[in-house]
Parts: sequence; structure tokens; C-alpha cells
Amino acid sequence: MRMRTRLFGAVATGVALLLSGCVVDESEFDTKPIVLDVQEQPPIAALVPAQIRASGVLKVGTNPPYQPNEFKDRDGNIIGYDVDLVNAIGAVLGLKAVYTQSDFDKIIPSIQAGTYDMGMSSFTDSLEREEQVDFVTYYTAGIQWAAKPGRDVDPDDACGLRVGVQVSTTEDTDEVPAKSEACVARGAEPIVKVAFDTQDQAVNAALLGQVDAFSADSPVTAYAIKKTEGQLEQVGPAYDSAPYGFPIKKGSKLTDAVRQAVQYLIDNGQYRKISEHWGVQVGMIDESQINGAQE
Repeated sequence: MRMRTRLFGAVATGVALLLSGCVVDESEFDTKPIVLDVQEQPPIAALVPAQIRASGVLKVGTNPPYQPNEFKDRDGNIIGYDVDLVNAIGAVLGLKAVYTQSDFDKIIPSIQAGTYDMGMSSFTDSLEREEQVDFVTYYTAGIQWAAKPGRDVDPDDACGLRVGVQVSTTEDTDEVPAKSEACVARGAEPIVKVAFDTQDQAVNAALLGQVDAFSADSPVTAYAIKKTEGQLEQVGPAYDSAPYGFPIKKGSKLTDAVRQAVQYLIDNGQYRKISEHWGVQVGMIDESQINGAQE
């Protein structure tokens, strides 16, 4: 999961592996944004801070590509599950969501500085991050591995295998390193972690056989399996489920406005329609919370 705001430790270099060979045209498999009729809800919209309300705009920082949550279509528009959901949140609040692409590790500092009103980038709501910003939860995701059919891959015994991850995610900083350390502790070869700038590079590396498997958030892995039509398959169970959240400046009244907007969409069915449209309904929640990080 997108757990860290900065990288810790050395990152294995693997992007050069993609300089040769064919890659999948990801846009070929794009799901189109859903069209919903979502109306402004004045009691909820009234909670929005006056300055944001007056602007009519909800400024959102995001870091695509991270299919299916936030990525670009053929025309360069930022689309995805998170985008459809934030568009609906904006409609409830009477605001137009405007997206700005950013480096992932700069989004939270930019929220703190007031550059963005909120972030939208598959952020895991963690106790560490809650010291910096507030979160509104909207989904539950785990960690899921995938590999080409026929590969002998066991995430709990992947010693000596090459595993692709996206930089600055939980898979990069915590999960794969911990599994590798367990290998070394029992006298086996370490996992060769191959870190890529984007998740689509990790997926393509698995398709090309340049890594034995990749590890990503469960909705990301599910979407990669769906769009590659049998070229990848899930291996092992989902690990370490945790909430996704939208980060907002600490103490801002916008936080409760967004929470109530998410809850409105949950209670009135639009949330389910958006989730099912992107095939990620397995991680739906019943109740949105402020700062719902797990111990």
C-alpha cells in the first residue's frame, strides 16, 4: 500500500529492464469513468470552509498511474475509482474537483502548506501519517501478489525470486523487505526486490518475465489481472488489510464535510455503483471515519 511519504533505505534498480521488449498498452484496457447524477446536499456543503466554498473548487493532489484508483486515459485525463469517488464527493459539497499531478511524497507536505485542499492517491491511513494530516476513510485494501500462470511463486516462501514493487509503497518499504529478511534468517537467499517508479512498470515487468511476481495493493492487483485477460493470476492470500483515506490539513473543517459526503454516497448507493463499476467492491466499507488507522 502507499504507506510511506518518503523512501527509506536503498532501492533496487530495475527500471532499465523495461528498455527492451514489448509492453502492454494499458490504455487499451481502460474502464471509462462512470456517469452518476449526484446533487449538492446543502447541509453537508455548509460545512465546507468559507474560502474553499467561495472558490467553488476542491483542489486535489494526486500521483498517477496507480490503476484502477488513479491513472491517465489515452487523452491524458486523470481517471479511476478514486477520481469517480472524489468527483461525487465534490458534487455533494457543491464543488468542482480539480486534480493536479504531483510526486507522491510531496502531496502531504503540499496539503500542510495549503497548496491542495486534500490528497487522493490510495493513501493508507496510518498512525504515523495522522500526526501530519487528518484522514477520511473510504476503502479497505490489503497486499496481494500476482504472477504469470505457471510460475512457482509462494509469497510466504519467495526466497531468491525477483519481486516487482512501486517505490515508496508499503510493499517497497515494509512488506517485501520483511519477507526477504525472514528468508535470510533461515539461511535462504534474499528476495531480489526490483523497484519501479510506477505500478504499470512493475506489471509489465511481470508480463515480460523480468520479475517473477509483483506485489501491490489488492485493488491494483485485481485490476491488473482483469485487464491482462489471463496473462496474470493472483498468488497467495491478501495480507495486512488497512483503510485507505483522503488526507486533509489537520484540524480543517473540510475533514468532516468530506466524511459526511462519503457517508452520504455510501448510504444512498452511489458509492457501491462506483466500486462495482471499477470491480473493487470487495474493499467497500459501511462507515467512513476520521482517522481510522489501525494499531
